[in-house]
Amino acid sequence: MAEITAALVKELREKTGAGMMDCKKALKEAAGEIEGAIDWLRTKGLAAAAKKSGRVTAEGLIGVVSEGKRAAMVEVNAETDFVARNEAFQGFVEEVAKAALTVGEDLEKIKNATVASGRTVADELTHLIATIGENMSIRRARVLEVPSGVVATYIHGALKPGLGKIGVLAAIEAPSESDAIMALGRQVGMHVAATRPAALDVSSIDPEAVERERAVLKEQALASGKPEAIVEKMIDGRIRKFYEEVVLLEQVWVHDGESRVKDVLSKAGVKLVGFDRYQLGEGIEKEENDFAAEVAKAAGS
Repeated sequence: MAEITAALVKELREKTGAGMMDCKKALKEAAGEIEGAIDWLRTKGLAAAAKKSGRVTAEGLIGVVSEGKRAAMVEVNAETDFVARNEAFQGFVEEVAKAALTVGEDLEKIKNATVASGRTVADELTHLIATIGENMSIRRARVLEVPSGVVATYIHGALKPGLGKIGVLAAIEAPSESDAIMALGRQVGMHVAATRPAALDVSSIDPEAVERERAVLKEQALASGKPEAIVEKMIDGRIRKFYEEVVLLEQVWVHDGESRVKDVLSKAGVKLVGFDRYQLGEGIEKEENDFAAEVAKAAGS
């Protein structure tokens, strides 16, 4: 039997919003396995885990840059939000994005690329750390390209063009590159920023994730006491609803609240072939400090 630690209970509470005792019981039922515990809570109606996201605590910036058929997106982290407003740091993030656009999304290749100062990205980062006095890191990079069409970019809550907290790339295949297609791509980027889809189309969904969802839904449906035939129909309907929530092409277009994304693209005569969404610090846990306690300690209380 796995040990149910306070840290495990805390993690499950943050992911699901369920009560402490329910989290403890769920972890016991799932032998200490977080994902299994989330499923157990969902079958009991105690959590809506699919709509929860990890706490975003890391600071820094998302940077995007585009050259029509090719675009890049990077995440560069720092210790405090203050650094994100530093012009030198902003300039560095722009340089990193440009380097990714040139050499691709491999981080080692990006770090070895040369920037405007004549230094490599890695050396420029070291110089910036020494100058600003905060630890920083290049966390990840993404590059998308199409043979014909555009790769549009979108930054939500931009501090300046191409820099912000949430970034999106949307790769659209079209007969040609045009302002209209780029504008549509930007709308797709806004949609993705708002809805956070998990996959482009149904075939891209992890089969294991679908089976997990089906198992949870079946437990919930059987608990209603309805006949097996009715239960299966209920599950099929809820799986369709699941796709509409997590699959980009199946989602309702946020710009009109009625059309499906796939229908909007079809009407425009284009094809969305890829996308990615970066949110600053997603999945990173940062140590939480009790500021009041620190002040009291410093005062000798």
